[in-house]
Amino acid sequence: MSQHSKTQIIGYLEASPFHMEALQFVDNLNLEDWAIGAGFVRNLVWDNLHGYSKPTPLNDIDVLYFNKNNMAPVHDKKFQDQLALSNPTFNWSVRNQARMHYRNNDKPYTSTINAMSFWLETPTCIGARLTKSGILEIIAPHGVDDLLNLSIKPTHSGKRKMHQYYERINSKRWLETWPNLRMVHP
Repeated sequence: MSQHSKTQIIGYLEASPFHMEALQFVDNLNLEDWAIGAGFVRNLVWDNLHGYSKPTPLNDIDVLYFNKNNMAPVHDKKFQDQLALSNPTFNWSVRNQARMHYRNNDKPYTSTINAMSFWLETPTCIGARLTKSGILEIIAPHGVDDLLNLSIKPTHSGKRKMHQYYERINSKRWLETWPNLRMVHP
């Protein structure tokens, strides 16, 4: 990922009080290997690249973390409840990626960024987090070029699960919401 691309996405995030507030709330949980990903970053970038002055609503805020020692869903619920207390207007969704491979029929994940690499389309495989020193960091196992170029491409997992890939794109209605997007077929 080029430094310019990374800087551009960080600039969009820093210009959004909503995004920075959400990142701070999650950072306060002191989770291991965490990020906020998927539509949280993707929609913001696509909205900016389309010149939208009003943000496209998010279904939820996808909080990811990786902890092999506490894989029970009850821990996710506890963190989700803590975030809801911080800001009940945000629709939080917290998932420990150490167990999500079971649901997705993948090999076990080794980290948050590794888990993200198994998502179906490249522009969604982007996350943001604050480092221990408070610096905004972008994680992107497939890079950010597709996101910034308004391209929707399947990941390796997406190519293996093409039916799910196309079903997801159609159900999300991205091409209607952001008309400058283009699908790159494998």
